[in-house]
Amino acid sequence: MFKACIFDLDGTIANSLVSIANSANKAIGKFGFNPNPIQNYNKYAGDGAEEMIKRSLIDAGDKNLFYFEEAFNEYKIIFEKECMYEVKPYDGIESVLNKLKEKNIKLSVLSNKPHDRAVDVVKGLFGDDLFDIVEGVSGKFKRKPDPQGALYIADLFKVKPEECAYFGDTNTDMITGKSAGMFTVGVLWGFRDRNELEENNADIIISNPSEILDIVMR
Repeated sequence: MFKACIFDLDGTIANSLVSIANSANKAIGKFGFNPNPIQNYNKYAGDGAEEMIKRSLIDAGDKNLFYFEEAFNEYKIIFEKECMYEVKPYDGIESVLNKLKEKNIKLSVLSNKPHDRAVDVVKGLFGDDLFDIVEGVSGKFKRKPDPQGALYIADLFKVKPEECAYFGDTNTDMITGKSAGMFTVGVLWGFRDRNELEENNADIIISNPSEILDIVMR
């Protein structure tokens, strides 16, 4: 049995693709660029807001990222107000998380979303008491795929890395979990596909949140 679970946020427990695309498209639109299709943000997101805006701008036509600084600042302003726009938990995830909590499994979120926005989303979807720790990008440690954040959480929980299960939907998450020495679980309901998770050495890949409990408790 694992003693702790670390969950990525966007694409793993929070269905936030529309929210991310909405704010990013509004930000680049301020500088005359047409919006990118929402589904494009499946590949833009995952490595932090800065990288997401860079990818969005490049596909919109700003190949040299001339507008990056301005667009990124605009995004932060918009996203602070609209980070919960059409965000919802994935079907079945809240029930599973509550069952893990009942079994005294430590629960945390580690996201490449700006820290304050990560806290806003987790609180908005799940309240204050479900997760023991929520960490986004704050400057406290390097963002994923650097393992510092995952190891920091394990240390706070007073558990060994191998006693943690790490859940995520992208290559960034699999690299993070592997680098931290944790058991990595790739989820297929998020932003990326099976090939990406397999290529980045997920220990197991699941297609439904109902599978989480068996993995953690086995």
